[in-house]
Amino acid sequence: MLPLIVDTDTGSDDAVALLLAAASGLGDVRAVTTVAGNVPLATGTRNALISLQMAGRADIPVHPGCECPMSRTLSTAQQVHGDDGMGDIGLPEPERAAQPEHAVDVLLDYPRRHPGELTLVTLGPLTNLAVALLRDRDLIGRYRHVYCMAGAADMHGNISATAEFNVWADPEAARVVLESATPDQVTWIGWDVSRKDAVMTPADQLWLEQLGTPMATFAHRVNRTVAEWARDVTGLSGYDLPDPVAMAVALRPELVLEQEQAHVDVALGDETRGQLIIDRRRSAPAPNLTLVRRVNERGFKQLLFDTCALEGDR
Repeated sequence: MLPLIVDTDTGSDDAVALLLAAASGLGDVRAVTTVAGNVPLATGTRNALISLQMAGRADIPVHPGCECPMSRTLSTAQQVHGDDGMGDIGLPEPERAAQPEHAVDVLLDYPRRHPGELTLVTLGPLTNLAVALLRDRDLIGRYRHVYCMAGAADMHGNISATAEFNVWADPEAARVVLESATPDQVTWIGWDVSRKDAVMTPADQLWLEQLGTPMATFAHRVNRTVAEWARDVTGLSGYDLPDPVAMAVALRPELVLEQEQAHVDVALGDETRGQLIIDRRRSAPAPNLTLVRRVNERGFKQLLFDTCALEGDR
């Protein structure tokens, strides 16, 4: 199994990604760190605890992190994920509490104790990782690899015309990460991948619902408000799952069908805030990132269905 640390702003799609990480049998989750993003920090931490409990892994420690972006006011995505970030379906409180150690300390400490062993998967704004990098510029090299659900490589946005939410929420943090990244160490899986290869069509949603296990029912129900938002805002044929498809790439890299290495920066100005600036010219600076562009949709969905079919709530 792949040793993992997962950094998340746990909304409904993050919750499904945590199921994949904790219950698929492919990941060995050592810790979960939380950051403000989809929802305020306390809500996201609660949701992470609930999700791990649903996966049968309430033993995995959860560590709260940064409560706001590095230099901006927090803007959440509760209009997408519901006030509670989980579709407002009335989930009970988790049985366990979060740990006192701060997420940034966890991101720094674990790879120092286990250099080259751990894979980091980030599912929310990059604030925790950026703050950690400001304390240790060599941090990324201490991880086996870093996968980020971040950006939109085709400049087709979901929070603005050209930006994806995680990068838009804290673009300064994204830039800090990009300044430390190299394409052999850091891979971003953007909303363009989710929009193309991770849309849960009505047929997929019905299949998930009819599995009837606690995890499948949970995964289906928490995305209730996301389905409404996808219908009304993005016009997709169902709700998409950006964080789960990013997690799937980390767990099963063979799912990647297309990727590229490029030099990537991020726009900070108001009009283009959070837009990726991808330089593909021959004269471009050296690549600093691997960008996944397409994944095997059937393989991703099979991993999702196989995981949710398990009786994880124990």
